[in-house]
Amino acid sequence: MADHVYDVLVIGSGPSGESAAITAAKAGKRVGVVENRQVVGGNCAHKGTIPSKSLRHVVKQIIHYKSSNLFREIGDSRRLTFPRILQSARQVIPKQVELHTNFYVRNRVTLHMGRAAFVDNHTVTVDLLDGARETITAGSIVIATGSRPYRPADINFDHPRVYDSDTILEMQHTPRHLIIYGAGVIGCEYASIFSGMGVRVDLINNRDRLLSFLDDEISDALSYHLRDSGVTVRHSEEYEAIDARDSSVTLHLKSGKRLKADAILWCNGRSGNTDNLNLAAVGLQADHRGNLKVDDCYRTAVDNIYAVGDVIGWPSLASASFGQGRSVSGGIIGGDCPLVEDVPTGIYTLPEISSVGKTETELTAARVPYEVGRALFKNTARGQISGEDVGMLKLLFHVDTMEILGVHCFGAEAAEIVHIGQAIMRQKGEGNTIRYFLNTTFNYPTMAEAYRIAALDGINRINRR
Repeated sequence: MADHVYDVLVIGSGPSGESAAITAAKAGKRVGVVENRQVVGGNCAHKGTIPSKSLRHVVKQIIHYKSSNLFREIGDSRRLTFPRILQSARQVIPKQVELHTNFYVRNRVTLHMGRAAFVDNHTVTVDLLDGARETITAGSIVIATGSRPYRPADINFDHPRVYDSDTILEMQHTPRHLIIYGAGVIGCEYASIFSGMGVRVDLINNRDRLLSFLDDEISDALSYHLRDSGVTVRHSEEYEAIDARDSSVTLHLKSGKRLKADAILWCNGRSGNTDNLNLAAVGLQADHRGNLKVDDCYRTAVDNIYAVGDVIGWPSLASASFGQGRSVSGGIIGGDCPLVEDVPTGIYTLPEISSVGKTETELTAARVPYEVGRALFKNTARGQISGEDVGMLKLLFHVDTMEILGVHCFGAEAAEIVHIGQAIMRQKGEGNTIRYFLNTTFNYPTMAEAYRIAALDGINRINRR
């Protein structure tokens, strides 16, 4: 006999699990959530988005401090250690836990702290953190267990000089030289964070350019600014072995290169957290990276079992996960289940990057006649005032209809600025053209004013033809 019975059971309390649970609860469903930590928030709050972005914020403040003539005169030259910076960054985590715990309390969602495993398609057991075991049955079950860093079997991650993107947030020393293997989003973010601290960084990329899904001009700008900050970027390299010793770690590459440093950070992919769910009991099988396949309503091959968030793979973003959670509960309660698409890219390097829509490469391949409008932040009053004069806003638009096709931003507050363009792109008819930015008054001075400057630049390019 079950200890608890729910209409909807959600396994995982990260962004997708939380939004799925709260949406179902607001629709009047009895909802339970299983979380394998002692507190809610999932990997997003404790190991991923929140702590790493908080760390970035602290480092950005340090960079501004060091680059200001005023503070250079009155400040001291003591070097801030990584553990001290990390301590400052962690202050936000308890605030996040309290905030999200209150969401469950207010919506009368029951939390079960333990590890869940399937018995059948309506039943799971939960090994509670206190050692007890509960049995839970539910009409619908949502798997929202998130992901963790991918760990190749031939690398010893127990060694004190070998880290992944989870354990790096527990590092208790400050390396003088750090190797980062993997130049995806996480690798590039940490490369800019550590170089901003004055750490010498080697960034190893197994492709021929950084973040090739970005617009080429933005990718080139990232590459330039990483190198300008002291990062050595090595393209088209693959690891062969890692030799970790008491005083150093050496990365052996297939090209024959040997790189020696104080520590190595492995950032080469993630794996879905499905290995402890006993998926075989319900006839489900994850792929080689632990991810589950779902349909357009986030339903797995078992009718009443769904999956959302990082555990289904791309785009593996907290922003998309919130939307997926709402959508899956919408489908479960008999409403709409819109597929989460057109997700903006947010990359929190220093400077940050954000984009939505098509790139120049995609438009060229599709033979779409387009033009480009640019605004350089160094030419905006707000950028000059705040010292955020690196970067630009780039608008791609159709030369005939003036429809905005892509928005690409590199520089200060890019992840905020991009939403203005995103909102206009989603309008219908004449509302989604570049003319909107010509006919709208922006506050002055603001970074958002870059839209007016970029629109004027694009229109002038057409008028000069």
